[in-house]
Amino acid sequence: MATVRQVQVTFDCAQPERVARFWCEVLGYVVPPPPPGFASWEEFDHTLPEQDQGSAYAIVDPSGVGPRLFFQRVPEGKVVKNRVHLDVRVGTGLRGDERVEALEAECARLLELGGTRVRLMLADEFNESCLVMQDVEGNEFCLD
Repeated sequence: MATVRQVQVTFDCAQPERVARFWCEVLGYVVPPPPPGFASWEEFDHTLPEQDQGSAYAIVDPSGVGPRLFFQRVPEGKVVKNRVHLDVRVGTGLRGDERVEALEAECARLLELGGTRVRLMLADEFNESCLVMQDVEGNEFCLD
């Protein structure tokens, strides 16, 4: 029998804390406690070499079920479509207009947080409707 492994999803970005805080709002995730001996992550960050300060940030599912999300600063900007993206499940079990209304309501909330609407993909004979968006740095994700 194969061993089941936990995964961490890593985002390359320019501003790790900004992107992480957006995803906290999207998913209901939280920032974990700082390392022992530090009152805050900011205090810990100031102990790092200057070039490493602000270079990474992590968030976790407070229930412990979902994967840890890690955000790391990279020098290059995003230039092409993501090869992997998150599907945020907001319309599970809903169909037709009811599903589209749920997707649109969540889209409106995320637009206020700095997200960008890309396009609504309406249901066809194989797939339910989903709404493609981008986070605050242009990483694509779907409201599904």
